[in-house]
Amino acid sequence: MITIAIANQKGGVGKTTTAINIATAMAATGWRTLLIDLDPQGNASTGMGVGAEARGLSSYDVLVDETPLSQAIVPTSIPGLDLVPATVDLSGAEVELVSVEQRTARLGKALGQHHGHDICFIDCPPSLGLLTLNALCAADTLLVPLQCEFFALEGLSQLLQTVERIQQRFNPDLGIVGVTLTMFDRRNRLTDQVADDVRDCLGNLVFETVIPRNVRLSEAPSHGLPALVYDHSCPGSRAYISLARELIGRIPPQRKAA
Repeated sequence: MITIAIANQKGGVGKTTTAINIATAMAATGWRTLLIDLDPQGNASTGMGVGAEARGLSSYDVLVDETPLSQAIVPTSIPGLDLVPATVDLSGAEVELVSVEQRTARLGKALGQHHGHDICFIDCPPSLGLLTLNALCAADTLLVPLQCEFFALEGLSQLLQTVERIQQRFNPDLGIVGVTLTMFDRRNRLTDQVADDVRDCLGNLVFETVIPRNVRLSEAPSHGLPALVYDHSCPGSRAYISLARELIGRIPPQRKAA
């Protein structure tokens, strides 16, 4: 199973929207897909239509109580896409894990014992605490959503420094599969400038596909649906389908789903 963490310590950059829709697109192309909600806000769970009443065991139980991942998985309405939901209990996990041995390896251990999916996406919280560290230690690679704003560039440099530290101390094989530009608005000249600066800095690491600002992307979670299901023809949905195509192209052939 390929494990991809979707992370950026800056909030509001489109992490959860990206996690939901890229997972849906991968499932639609035949990949047995798992989405792990590691954000205490639980937005990925809500956005997939899994309300609080439907969440039994969660990512909190996997991290803190070492519950097998398979026991926390719930099916979604999307064929081929399963979810490990988050509950508010997760907000206390950072404190509870501080005194635990190998506290950054809990999620990696659970994923290492799990079979049955081809690819796993982890929706990380907007911080670089123990939850995100668990995701980065467990992941094969990192996908970074980057909002087309000036301050996002500063956050990106901090994240890249964190990735280097993770590689040195915990997960030497951690890579970055790509950076995806989100909330792109061609009417805003600053958007184009930020996009150009990011491409000049990171080159081919930046996906060609950009995710536009799109009302339908914002509306979809309130209906408990990915945008690809809510309105598959809207610009945002088409962009995520294109992004999934690019992502598959960056996965080594020997690790692609049959």
